[in-house]
Amino acid sequence: MLSENREKFKKIEIKTGEFFSKLGLTPNQYTLISLFFAILALYFLIKNPSTSKGGDERMFIDIGLILALIFFLLATLLDFIDGAVARFTQRETKKGAYLDTICDRYVEGIILLGFLFLPLKGFLLLPAGIWIFLAFFGSLMTTYAKAAAKEKEMVAEELKKGLLGRGERMILISLAMLLGIFNLSWMLYPIVILAIFSNLTVIQRIYLTLK
Repeated sequence: MLSENREKFKKIEIKTGEFFSKLGLTPNQYTLISLFFAILALYFLIKNPSTSKGGDERMFIDIGLILALIFFLLATLLDFIDGAVARFTQRETKKGAYLDTICDRYVEGIILLGFLFLPLKGFLLLPAGIWIFLAFFGSLMTTYAKAAAKEKEMVAEELKKGLLGRGERMILISLAMLLGIFNLSWMLYPIVILAIFSNLTVIQRIYLTLK
């Protein structure tokens, strides 16, 4: 629902665009760098106790998740920066918007892939891997439900309404990693919320489109 209140962040966006436009990077370069940071986050998620031998496993989890969270937050921040720079410098293009959308999906997918390597316990009779898959599938279908409605010309304007937009999904993924730093068993709860409410958002967007 953050996307529906985007105008409230307009002043912050303008200041951000003004500052980062001075660094000389193009909006597309910021987009691609965000993908690089997501891959770094994946690396630190993969390096977990299930693949390590010896040493202090609890400390290893802490360091790995802290670094993964930092790089994920940087990737998320750059996703905001690229659009802010594009609008401030009046360099918005369809190619840039397309690249941004594709990279956004990859960033989410890369991080959720990394979660599969963590020794997470199941919840409500379902293994952690199923919840992670449902979270990824719901996130992907949320975007596809919007794109398909526009492609099939069932809506005049892009459908952005829904319980969970990209902003909320990023918050839940960040929260999962943050909780995991303190207790790995807490990490699955935001993932379960993401899995349930992202798929409810898909249903909501299908309903709104057909209505």
